[in-house]
Formats: sequence, structure tokens, C-alpha cells
Amino acid sequence: MRIHRHRSRKPKYKVPKYFVNQKIRAPQVRVIGPEGEPMGIIDTDKALAFAVSKEMDLVEVAPNADPPVCKILDYGAFKYQKEKEAKKQKAQSKEVELKGVRLTFRMGVGDKGVRLNQASKFLDKGNKVKVEMPLRGREKAHKDVATAVMREFLNQLKAKYDLRVEQEIKYQSGRMTAIVAKS
Repeated sequence: MRIHRHRSRKPKYKVPKYFVNQKIRAPQVRVIGPEGEPMGIIDTDKALAFAVSKEMDLVEVAPNADPPVCKILDYGAFKYQKEKEAKKQKAQSKEVELKGVRLTFRMGVGDKGVRLNQASKFLDKGNKVKVEMPLRGREKAHKDVATAVMREFLNQLKAKYDLRVEQEIKYQSGRMTAIVAKS
């Protein structure tokens, strides 16, 4: 297997970047002390010297404020805490996936039942379902029959669930598609 050295690795979690110590460019900053007490507006050099005397870091936490807000804290622990928060936030947010169910023009009753059960499982898990029907050859001339098959399938789904139609049945480049989700 080839190792891709030029591929950039994306971080797993979205953690904002913070300016630390000498990387802070503002001439004056509003400083918050190690115990959370406000220290007022101080020159960056003096605030940095105070942070070094406490053996801590000066971290710019609100760069858009005027003047920027900086905290005196241990940057390693701060960064670790932010990563933990981002990880927890990502775990709590569930992405809705788009699952597909493919029908055919001359599908039997048993096969439709299997597809119906599969679509039901997808909807139970909270995913959206894309119902598609590829049309081949002469089937393209009978779009009305394909639409009727799709409508019948969607009506059977609607009998089980309260559905929200996100995309109506439409013909596009040789296939009929519709997207539904549970409301």
C-alpha cells in the first residue's frame, strides 16, 4: 500500500487557534489573571512578563475585542480542555445521512417488501432516504409507469410514517429520484 506523504491530515476536531505569548501582536491587552480576576488594560510586554513570573502563558482568548482579551493560564491544559470540549460536542451532534433504496421498473411484490423494510430501518435510525429508479432502454419512454411505481412505494412508506418529502419525484439523466425524511 502506498503512503501518501503529500496528503494533508485534517484534525479530527475543530479547535480554534489561539495566539500565545510572543505571537500576540496587539500593543495593549485586557488581562484576566490566573484566578479569573480582571487586571485591567496593560501593555503586552508587561502582561507577558507577569505571566512568565507566574510560570504561565499569556493566551489571547478574544482577539476581536478592543483591546484584545488575554488570560494568564497554562496553555497546555487550556488546549487539552478545548479539545475535550470539541470532542464532546462532535459526539453529541449526529449527522443525518442520506441512504439509498433502489427500485426497478418491473419489481415483484416480495422485492418491494424487502426495499420497504430497508427504507423503514433507515427512517427509524433518523436518516433521510433517497428512493431511486434507474430507467433503461424503452423504460425511458414510459416515465408515467415509473412515476406510478415510485408513488405507490412512497404511499406505502407514508402509511407507516409521518413523512416529509424533501425532493418530489423527478426525472433526471435516466433515473427517477425522490428524497423523504421522517418529520
